[in-house]
Amino acid sequence: MRIYTRTGDEGETSVIGGRVLKDDLQVEAYGTIDELNCFVGQAISLMEAESLQDLKENMIEIQHELFDCGSDLAFVKLSESKYKVGPDKVTRLEQWMDAYMKETPELERFILPGGTLLASTLHVCRTVCRRAERRVVTLGREKEINPDVRRYLNRLSDYFFVVARTANARSGVADIEYVRSKKVFGRKK
Repeated sequence: MRIYTRTGDEGETSVIGGRVLKDDLQVEAYGTIDELNCFVGQAISLMEAESLQDLKENMIEIQHELFDCGSDLAFVKLSESKYKVGPDKVTRLEQWMDAYMKETPELERFILPGGTLLASTLHVCRTVCRRAERRVVTLGREKEINPDVRRYLNRLSDYFFVVARTANARSGVADIEYVRSKKVFGRKK
């Protein structure tokens, strides 16, 4: 099988049900999700320690779900019956975050991306996820999309933040507080 088809040489690409320009908002949205998926794969490759295996399993599941997000955005016209991403995936991300937050020190100030290499990579995932979410919001103004993809990406960026902090905590490395920040956070009891 050949990987190259030459069908995109004129600046168009295929989506499910038609063709669009390669810089179409639709392609930009699912392309940014694909970029995020690559960074998630990089983070997974850093999860060798036994103490990180639960995170690794979750991240592999997230990779599949990111592919599902891209698929939900790759249709010319969607019908709700074809959606792969639903509210259950958003709820599950929230449950994972609630569990992992119990492992992290109380957050009082803004933190800087960093700590361990894994945590730094997860912060990259967080920021690329936020960009993917912005692209999906823009796309949603132009055409009908699965709104659960937008919700999933919104929650997923929060998940990456929590998991970056969890990775640091499990490694015994403190988060790097933004020193110019006042105490702005407190956990609700």
